[in-house]
Amino acid sequence: MHQSIRFSLICWGVFLGLLLNSKSLSAQAVYDQPERDFDDPGTASQPRFLVPAGSEEAAMVSQDTLPLRRLTLFSSGLGFFEHQGQITGAAVITLPFKAVEVNDVLKSLVIGDPASSPTVVYPSEQTLSRTLKSLSIDLSQYSGIAEILDSLKGTAIQVHTPVSIQGRILGVEYRTSEAAQVQSRGEEPYLSLYTDQGIRVISLKEVSGFVFQDPRINTDLNRALDLIMNSRNEDTRNLQIQLPGEGSREVSLSYVIPTPVWKVSYRLDLSQDMPLLQGWAMVDNDSDTDWNNLTLALVSSRPVSFIQNLYPPYHLTRPVLPLAIPGIAQATTYDSGWGDSRAEYAEEERAEEASTPLASPQPLRKEKVQILDADAVPESNRALTGAVLETPKGQVRGEQFEFTLPKPVSLARQQSTMLPLVEAPVEALKTLVFSGVKALQGGPVHPALSAELTNTTGIPLPPGPITVYDGGTYGGDGLFEFFPEQEKRLISYGDELAVTGYVSQRYSRRISTVTVQQGILKINRKLIYETQYTWKNASSTAKRLVLEHPITRNTILTEPASFDTRTDTLYRFVQTLPAAKEVSSTITEEQALVEQITLTQLSLPSFISYTRNEAIPEQVRSALQQGIELKQAADAAQQVLANLNTQRERLIAEQDRIRRNLEAAGNQTQQGQEYLKRLLAQDEAIDLLYSRLEEAEKTAQDAQAAYDTYIGDLNL
Repeated sequence: MHQSIRFSLICWGVFLGLLLNSKSLSAQAVYDQPERDFDDPGTASQPRFLVPAGSEEAAMVSQDTLPLRRLTLFSSGLGFFEHQGQITGAAVITLPFKAVEVNDVLKSLVIGDPASSPTVVYPSEQTLSRTLKSLSIDLSQYSGIAEILDSLKGTAIQVHTPVSIQGRILGVEYRTSEAAQVQSRGEEPYLSLYTDQGIRVISLKEVSGFVFQDPRINTDLNRALDLIMNSRNEDTRNLQIQLPGEGSREVSLSYVIPTPVWKVSYRLDLSQDMPLLQGWAMVDNDSDTDWNNLTLALVSSRPVSFIQNLYPPYHLTRPVLPLAIPGIAQATTYDSGWGDSRAEYAEEERAEEASTPLASPQPLRKEKVQILDADAVPESNRALTGAVLETPKGQVRGEQFEFTLPKPVSLARQQSTMLPLVEAPVEALKTLVFSGVKALQGGPVHPALSAELTNTTGIPLPPGPITVYDGGTYGGDGLFEFFPEQEKRLISYGDELAVTGYVSQRYSRRISTVTVQQGILKINRKLIYETQYTWKNASSTAKRLVLEHPITRNTILTEPASFDTRTDTLYRFVQTLPAAKEVSSTITEEQALVEQITLTQLSLPSFISYTRNEAIPEQVRSALQQGIELKQAADAAQQVLANLNTQRERLIAEQDRIRRNLEAAGNQTQQGQEYLKRLLAQDEAIDLLYSRLEEAEKTAQDAQAAYDTYIGDLNL
């Protein structure tokens, strides 16, 4: 076993010698292949040139590059890379990329060459393994020289032991020799050759070199070694851009690939007469390429971006159809089609589906912003002092806003930097912000130390953290989202422990209006939400406070009559808290509820309950009382009719019983005669009852009609 391992190491030593010199497997094997220059593929995103052999014009441009001239970083985690340079004649530009970047490059690559029609060639995801397996000498899965030679049975070869032996490979077999047993090396490989002198068996440890006689194998071996050498960095994929143009010209390349998200942090100094806002952008170069004197632009936006697998090959599964053997023709039917009239009909349908325009939202009342007054802070106590920063120039690009750095930027690979983004005075107003949402969760709540900012910098500000300085020292940290120009925002950076707030809530119902129309009783109620806030200011100075009250769904604000500002979920009210005092404020919201009752379907007890509800107006209750009297009369007449029907049914049932008894006794017997008399009396009673039923039915109908007419005509 040890002998086999030792021999494998010897074989791999020979094989590595082959990798270091792609022209031969030994000093005696020479191939007529042009030497190629391979750069380190690890420098992703840096173009290089591959020069076609024998091209003097291409050799002149081989020393040139297309440097990265401009880089635009997006806050969504993408980078737009722009290369530009001068080339002469035909050239092949190689762009190395990381494997995870190839899909984005194939989706976004733009080539600018005024003198040629470029072509892009790149290896597919399975290029290396599939190409190695397709060559006449397969280096994709063998681990030593013995396995390679054994796979080439029948190949003509010249072996040096050091005596030169020519023949064809029969195979490689493993034998156990006495020397191998003594040295505990296990089996040793032996090469079997068919020569003009017969079969020769040679131990591979005696072989100092060999040469394949077939030029095709030598060519494929050289190509396989090139592929293996170029694939040393498995994470790199090379795109070759072929530019067959002529003459000297300016060429540009651009593409979009993923990059680290550029970040922003701000500083706000409330100590100065005019509060100063300073922002810094943090940029990371996590690539394997240095950035040298490039124009750097930072874009704050949220574009649609996605990855689509354009790089790996896709194969579709096709259905298997039977052979086209002549036979019986199959019956086929075809649907009728539409002409131009159908298109006209579709246009009419689209015209009828025009939507109703939405009503414009009601504008909100805005409070005038005041400039924060400095508390006579000395210049030495101000946090942001010193030289004025040279900040980027901002401009609109399409629907996005771009910050372009004023000077070229250089940043080494795998390094990060902080760059000044903005420095400008802003309008600010110190205030406290009290969260009604937090207070409603229970317990006392301290309002937040805050500043009400207006973006007067002239540019929209990307989102980021903000560090607040007040009185020449650290005040706290805040955060804001995307901040458009001239918009007002609140930022909070601490708690005001000298102020404590409490909240209480109660709910009530109230009937606002009651109407009756065409037998429908409509009661309009109001559900009233009252929220009382109480604050205790224990400090010796008055405080300005912004109350954020959560909007109750489906309600309108009734007290106070207006708000200062609002969001989708909050009302904001400005409140002044006197020094060393307690103050309260009540917010009232109302929700409208509508109850509709069909009076003709209402039971009498429910009807009576509405007439006794003092919240219902007296006029409506009096009208309903009269309706109750008519309802009672109709119900009484209906009850009389029901009683008469019950009597009639009882008499008819009694008649049936008498007839059965009469049949059993016979009409000639004394008992039968008695049954006949009783039967005649029952007939007379039924006749009298029918006349009463007709009268009672008419009375019930008239009473119900009077009730229905009264209710239907009632309008209050």
